[in-house]
Amino acid sequence: MPDHASEVTAAGIARLAGVGRAAVSNWRRRHPDFPKPVGGTETSPAFSLPEVERWLREQGKLGEVPLRERVWQQVAGHPAGPATALVHTGCVLLLLHERHPVWLEASAGSDERLAGLLTDALEQVLASRLGTDRPPALTVPAAGALLPSVPLLRGAAELAADLGARSTFEFLLGRHLDTGSRQYTPTPDALARLMADLAGPARTVHDPACGTGALLRAVESRPDQELYGQDGAPEAAALTALRLALHTRAAIRTAAGDSLRADAYGTVRADAVLCHPPFNERNWGHDELAYDPRWEYGFPARTESELAWAQHALARLRDGGTAVLLMPPAAAGRRSGRRIRADLLRRGALRAVIALPAGAAPPHGIPLHLWVLRRPGQVPARPELLLVDTGRLADGGTAPAAPGRETAASGRGLDWAAVRAAVLDIWRAFERTGTAAEHPGGTVERPGLSRALPVIDLLDDDVDVTPARHLPPPAVGGGAEELAAVRERLGATLRLTADLAPSPPVPASEREPGEPGNAPGSTGRPARWPLTTVGELARAGALSLRTGGNGAHARVLTDHDVLAGTAPSGTLPDTGEVPVLVTAGDVVVPVLGGGGVARVVDEETAGAALGRNLTLLRPDPAALDPWFLAGFLRGTAGSRRASSYASTATRLDVRRLQLPRLPLDEQRRYGERFRALAGFEDALRLAGRLGEQLVRGMHDGLTDGTVAPD
Repeated sequence: MPDHASEVTAAGIARLAGVGRAAVSNWRRRHPDFPKPVGGTETSPAFSLPEVERWLREQGKLGEVPLRERVWQQVAGHPAGPATALVHTGCVLLLLHERHPVWLEASAGSDERLAGLLTDALEQVLASRLGTDRPPALTVPAAGALLPSVPLLRGAAELAADLGARSTFEFLLGRHLDTGSRQYTPTPDALARLMADLAGPARTVHDPACGTGALLRAVESRPDQELYGQDGAPEAAALTALRLALHTRAAIRTAAGDSLRADAYGTVRADAVLCHPPFNERNWGHDELAYDPRWEYGFPARTESELAWAQHALARLRDGGTAVLLMPPAAAGRRSGRRIRADLLRRGALRAVIALPAGAAPPHGIPLHLWVLRRPGQVPARPELLLVDTGRLADGGTAPAAPGRETAASGRGLDWAAVRAAVLDIWRAFERTGTAAEHPGGTVERPGLSRALPVIDLLDDDVDVTPARHLPPPAVGGGAEELAAVRERLGATLRLTADLAPSPPVPASEREPGEPGNAPGSTGRPARWPLTTVGELARAGALSLRTGGNGAHARVLTDHDVLAGTAPSGTLPDTGEVPVLVTAGDVVVPVLGGGGVARVVDEETAGAALGRNLTLLRPDPAALDPWFLAGFLRGTAGSRRASSYASTATRLDVRRLQLPRLPLDEQRRYGERFRALAGFEDALRLAGRLGEQLVRGMHDGLTDGTVAPD
């Protein structure tokens, strides 16, 4: 075995072969020739990826594994770690993207020859696109250090021939971010685009805490643009540079280092600064930076790291430039920051505070804020602050939740289109004159949503700029008349639930002589059907299985949508993969959380992409009724038998779920009953939502005086 071979865990082997981890454990026990561990721990061993691939191929278990999966396993199992593997891969993909002639010539030879020829070629292309002053992680390795990556680089080049260099890198980076969630705090693409739009068109853009470059990538590209990024993690600065070089022709400069302690761009004055800073950092440099000239609006307290980042952003702006920062809500009201907030307001630097719905970005449980700051060329005579609270857009305010959207607190299903449209309309209307006056292009003052306040009204003892504390309350669902309409609709829904409530089977003792039972087993004794499993049905061709979570799509059916019975509400990053689209009659099963849920896809949901942590079962209509299949998969006992348990989660092995072998006519009898139960369940959900809406609206109306007690 070569000493530079990549390693793969049991979970990675399962993904390569398209099986569960239990199957990998069985192979290790039953096959003496299964590759031996070469690393890892006793509980989580690692295996040589080439040996595993060879064994799987000999066993006929590797034939249909996508190339992208094999390449990812080489990244994940790289001996120098996935971050180094991604940097090496990104450099070669940039080489291919720039159409450098060396690859075709060098790749035809041995691995050693390819590694030797790549060093000079990579140095040329990196110097051309990223300059000579690059992050340390972008130093071109010597041929010997590059040799362990050569099998990966060959696979990545082959994948790029199908997907393109940019999509290949985005796919591999997206997988890396998904598996390293504790190491990274990514900014969702939709939020990054909103922040870039708030900043407006800019020639020079800087992100002082760039992570993997999501914010800079969201900026509208211009041919004369300059993009500057800095991050404390050297590999993050390198990945940002490679990502941007594959995405745009702009001039790109990235640096490694803490921007507060070791600012690499002290002379840069940008048109726009975008930043998602680390939150709640106590060790941000308070003791070392007491006399730093950036604290133009006051020296931040040790607990106010976010206000240090806000002033750093202002210091890197030209006069009139705009900064947009993602901030925790506590930064808007903590007493330790009130003096700095007051000075930002007095001098017209803080222009807007926009509260986002909970779940817009990690941490998902709190409604983060966007601060829009502008370096004032001159102080306005009567500055005003725009306050926006978009939380009500996530759950429809007092209106019932729109299909496919869950409440803001869930962190799922945010209607980004509505949030984006409302925020940009209000901000652009306010930006034209800096006041709350109405404009032909939009209105700033919207009850419950937005308001522009004179700064003088905010300069009290707290200087609290939390939007919800200052916005006028919205009309309660249109007033008492609307609540009456909700009450009528709730009554009609409750009557419908009563009509749809399934009648219980007639006990055998009460049936007339000769009257047939409701079904086998209706005598109270368990039915003795011959059983089969989903895995056996798949092997027999009665159904096909697919897993989700790949490829960008406008509508994505998430596991939460399946659990809540709502319409598709999710999004997926653009990984270059082809998404799995659901069709009417498919059965979708969540694999996390213990099972007990299965959903038949209807015509309205058809065409959506299958999200992560979902398994799709596509039955052959000539062999299986979808409602029969979904109904029996929801059985509690079957889910218990097919579940496995980890320390923090329960995972369902869908292939092990059991259902009876019944003729198609008998399946359809059961299927009709299961379909009726599903209709009853949907009516109950609607009644619950309407009831919550009525109670919330009554409370709001009684407390703000729009509804009388009688």
